[in-house]
Amino acid sequence: MQERPVRDYFRNIWLTVYTILVGMRISLKYCFAKTVTLQYPDVAPALMPRYRGFHFYEAEKCIACDLCAKACPIDCIYIEKTGPRKLDKATGIAGGGLMTRYAIDYSKCMFCALCIDPCPTECIHMGNLHDHSGYTRESMIVEFTELAKQGLQTPQPLWMQKEKMPAWAAERKQEWVDFKHSKDKLTGQDDARRDEMVKAIAD
Repeated sequence: MQERPVRDYFRNIWLTVYTILVGMRISLKYCFAKTVTLQYPDVAPALMPRYRGFHFYEAEKCIACDLCAKACPIDCIYIEKTGPRKLDKATGIAGGGLMTRYAIDYSKCMFCALCIDPCPTECIHMGNLHDHSGYTRESMIVEFTELAKQGLQTPQPLWMQKEKMPAWAAERKQEWVDFKHSKDKLTGQDDARRDEMVKAIAD
């Protein structure tokens, strides 16, 4: 009867030592690994494939269904429209009422991406913009409808509005201007897309 408690006692000691050794092996593996320092901002930051940055918004596809706003756990998405909108499946463009406002308050947003999946027209996406610094709280509220009037889908931070910027930043900025992240029936028709974006927005 006494053998089992003794056996369990030494078994627990062995498991303790073993788990510590496993953890130390993993720690030591990274301890002696070569460190890699990215010289940001001269070098682009390393973003993972599923990185959740500031949003891309395709106004020409939006039907203002409010599903993204309802899914948002902190109510940081604001949508206003003049009337119901409907997607034309033949063209992939929404028509009907006008979008008077689509805004996201990034001082609240926690980049959970819960607004992405419910969208029936796939007009809102997590982007690759990693920094959107500002000097006021108001500057953290991005008015995507105002951006659409300028032919933009995502905000341009202050550091990307300078004349001189690193090559990677200029390349990324050009990607946004050329709609490289929009894969739909207007792909390659940048002028037509800009026209549709303006048509979707109220004057």
